[in-house]
Amino acid sequence: MSALPKVAILVSGRGSNMQSLVRAAGDGYEVVVVASDRPEAAGLAWAREQGIPTFALSPKGIGKAAYEAALDAALRAAGAEYIALAGYMRLLSDRFVADWRGRIVNIHPSLLPKYKGLDTHARAIEAGDAEAGCSVHVVTEELDGGAVLGQANVPILPGDDAETLASRVLEAEHQLYPRVLKEWLAR
Repeated sequence: MSALPKVAILVSGRGSNMQSLVRAAGDGYEVVVVASDRPEAAGLAWAREQGIPTFALSPKGIGKAAYEAALDAALRAAGAEYIALAGYMRLLSDRFVADWRGRIVNIHPSLLPKYKGLDTHARAIEAGDAEAGCSVHVVTEELDGGAVLGQANVPILPGDDAETLASRVLEAEHQLYPRVLKEWLAR
């Protein structure tokens, strides 16, 4: 029996998607480290409570290249083979992405290719869309431009604002991301 794929999860905040991935791990992958660009991120504390190794470093004062070199070293030292971005709000450099090519996935709160980047919920509502949703995609050098691995649709309801829609899309993310990650790693 072969060992499970080893996954690093990168977060910047509370880590609700990271928690969904951790809870689903075991039969499809192993989470070997949770890393963050924000040492105060709530998601790190939760990961530590679960006994998962963590890495935290702010790029402030050291620059992007030094930060990414330290991040890369920490992920490799933990034995990570794949990276799942879960609310990680920092753009990775082309070099970092190239070094991990084909081994990084992300969850994005829109039905890609619509609404790459930020403010996705407000943009969907302003456009008069009937539905929004989320996408899991492979990370490439193009922002939110990699191959889409899976999506979940969420209706936009009368009276929705960006906050109410975001809440429902986040629930869909928690269901979609673990399933798609397992499928992707089993390919």
